[in-house]
Amino acid sequence: MPTLTVFTPAYNRAHTIGRTYESLCRQTCKNFEWLIIDDGSSDNTKELVQSWIEQTKDFKIRYVYKENGGLHTGYNKAIELMETELCVCIDSDDWMPDDAVEKIVVFWSAKGSNDFSGIIGLDFTPEGMPIGGYFSNDMKSGHITDLTYKFRHRGDTKIVCRTDLLKRFAPMPTLNNEKNFNPIYLYLQVDSVAPFLYLNENLCFVDYQDTGMSANIFNQFYNSPYSFAALRELLMSLKRLSFPIRYKNAIQYSSCAFIAHDFSLMGKTKHQFMVWSSLPLGYALYLLVLWKKK
Repeated sequence: MPTLTVFTPAYNRAHTIGRTYESLCRQTCKNFEWLIIDDGSSDNTKELVQSWIEQTKDFKIRYVYKENGGLHTGYNKAIELMETELCVCIDSDDWMPDDAVEKIVVFWSAKGSNDFSGIIGLDFTPEGMPIGGYFSNDMKSGHITDLTYKFRHRGDTKIVCRTDLLKRFAPMPTLNNEKNFNPIYLYLQVDSVAPFLYLNENLCFVDYQDTGMSANIFNQFYNSPYSFAALRELLMSLKRLSFPIRYKNAIQYSSCAFIAHDFSLMGKTKHQFMVWSSLPLGYALYLLVLWKKK
């Protein structure tokens, strides 16, 4: 059994997923398997991957097709199927540096334990620069939210997670048929069990696409208010966050009620004072979302 599952949710990415495959072929350590979850692609992703399965001998490739349901449902299916100790999502438009698997496996073997939820490493631009910079030298371990609010790290990161912990909290729900539920919701739940180790190394080259989940965030906010509200509810519950940060999430939660035209959301939160008091600012954010999405 390999140590690591590299899983890739894919939707009409036949034109980019070849870079992902080629980077896995170049890995200096083959202690992994590749799990591709095809989220209802209508291009030739299936035929392309099948050709790789037939010709690849030094690591295992598994391909699973499912009806389109959004990125979080791809995560759900991958987590259901994974059996390795660790897992990492490499998107179908991204790729790993040649020694990424080796760095993950060696680092976890040396420092990993049940006291940690996994590893957080760095994302790099295609040009080879860390997105937001490197971690500072005093960053050894901590929570996902510590990166932003304690260490002031503003860059993107790559999460390598213990599979058993993801299985504990999966699957993510699909709320009101929405497709833009950010999988960070799962990782934040795992993060409540144990902190992560920080690895100040490049684990992924990121090439953002115009149609990717990171693009058009205001449209996603508008199209998936129940999913965003669920994420904000979780963040409001994190007592390690300061009150101003939790209140900021309350503003975003209340704006979801305006976007959804469903004020029953206001009665469902466990954080009534914060959410009701944030209502005027939530309305202002709602107006901003309407303006931005145009």
